Amino acid sequence: MKFAWIDVRQVPHDRLEGVVDAAVHARVRGVVAADPAVLAPLPPTVTRVLLLPDGTPPPEDAQGAVVAQVVHDEDGLHALSGTGRAAFVEVRDDRTLRLACLAAVKLPHTVVSFTDPTKIPLEIVIAAADRAEGELICVCADLEEVGIVLDVLEHGSDGVMLAPRNADDVFGVQRLMEATTPPLELTTLTVESVVHSGLGDRVCVDTCTHFEEDEGILVGSFSTGFVLCCSETHPLPYMPTRPFRVNAGALHSYVMGPDNRTNYLSELRSGGTVLAVNAEGRTRRVVVGRAKLESRPLLTITAHSPEGVQVSLIVQDDWHVRVLGPGGKVLNVTELESGHELLGYVATDQRHVGYPIGEFCRES
Repeated sequence: MKFAWIDVRQVPHDRLEGVVDAAVHARVRGVVAADPAVLAPLPPTVTRVLLLPDGTPPPEDAQGAVVAQVVHDEDGLHALSGTGRAAFVEVRDDRTLRLACLAAVKLPHTVVSFTDPTKIPLEIVIAAADRAEGELICVCADLEEVGIVLDVLEHGSDGVMLAPRNADDVFGVQRLMEATTPPLELTTLTVESVVHSGLGDRVCVDTCTHFEEDEGILVGSFSTGFVLCCSETHPLPYMPTRPFRVNAGALHSYVMGPDNRTNYLSELRSGGTVLAVNAEGRTRRVVVGRAKLESRPLLTITAHSPEGVQVSLIVQDDWHVRVLGPGGKVLNVTELESGHELLGYVATDQRHVGYPIGEFCRES
């Protein structure tokens, strides 16, 4: 679980109380200060972090605070080993980058800041600390950088440290911490019929992501039922694999996105997002590179859930278009028959401009 430390050392006195209160109410992991008196009133649910300049001796009684010391060289780092204290390392060259990597491996907490805008040094520190038991915290300049840092090398640093301008920044960073995509409970659908439907427009969704072999996107004609459409990660005759693509379905179809939102395939644009889903229901956001619409012969697949919910999917009528079955089995749509099993998702809500809403609506 990602976490945030809120750095209040530079917060103006007239805003300090509001920022600290926001940190408590937003349930951020920790508050960073240079003065123990600022940390003293914090409840036990918030980690107190006392950040001291290099060479400053820690207080005899830290009152349960994590003591973080600025270090500039290996001697300073070795002095922290075995003390339970944290290190703060400013990475500005190769030497300090090596120091940050060493700290991340040895200490329970390592805070790193970077003087250069490139994220390559952070990637190196993340890689160095990948199997370490300690936590890596990256200093971020603003909320935009928080969002970027959390995705570096796909999983980002363990935590971020932000000096907020005001209480709104505190709530903003915590929202980013919580912006994960929960798993979905997939169901097994049973095919009722497969019908050739004639010419229509279908959409290929090209993403900025390499799909896994058991991963695709959820697409359906009805807002209450979706089929897990397979990516073109698997080899095909006559053409190369395109592991970033899902031949998704007719342009009217719903596609599942983050935050329980849907879009029509016709609405997808470069830079938008959809939800990648694997055969076990794990999800992740993926960025749309483009949506490619072309006229092709279509095939209508009708299926139902164990509870009798009807699901419909219209796809291109071609052997190389695939959906996923239980266990991630790859199924060619032109070979589907009544009784075959597909992986899908049944939603309980109707949709209004993509938002779930509890209203009466009949789709057929």
